[in-house]
Amino acid sequence: MVVYYSATGNTEEAAKYIAEATGGDLFELVPTEPYTDEDLNYSDENSRVSQEYEDESLRDVELEETTVEDWDSHDTVFIGYPIWWGIAAWPVDSFVEENDFTGKTVIPFCTSASSDIGDSGELLADMAQTGDWQEGMRFSSSVDEEEVQEWIDGLEL
Repeated sequence: MVVYYSATGNTEEAAKYIAEATGGDLFELVPTEPYTDEDLNYSDENSRVSQEYEDESLRDVELEETTVEDWDSHDTVFIGYPIWWGIAAWPVDSFVEENDFTGKTVIPFCTSASSDIGDSGELLADMAQTGDWQEGMRFSSSVDEEEVQEWIDGLEL
């Protein structure tokens, strides 16, 4: 299972490569109130993401759907997201908080133009409190299918 949130399409591309390489199903996390280009303008202190960054109480992003069909049948879950200010984009938080990862191997991945994965996977694992969370992988914004395949091959799934 490949669960992902993508703000600009980069994480979606990585998610599709992972699903193709693993034969996994895709599940896109879609905010009820989608982010516009203006919302994602990190250099504008009045943009939605900047306001949410400054005020954590605004980060509770409602998703259209948080329930994966046949969730219990998936034992490996990849969770993908862009990096926002050094952490996972907060739309992913709602999904992590609302699902039980008991008995699942969870492998985070992210996309970013410049930031690394940092503690984002560990922070999500702390939030989930269940599951066997593995070390994650950061891909550049211009994610490459070969790079994704090499990473998957190295995971020994």
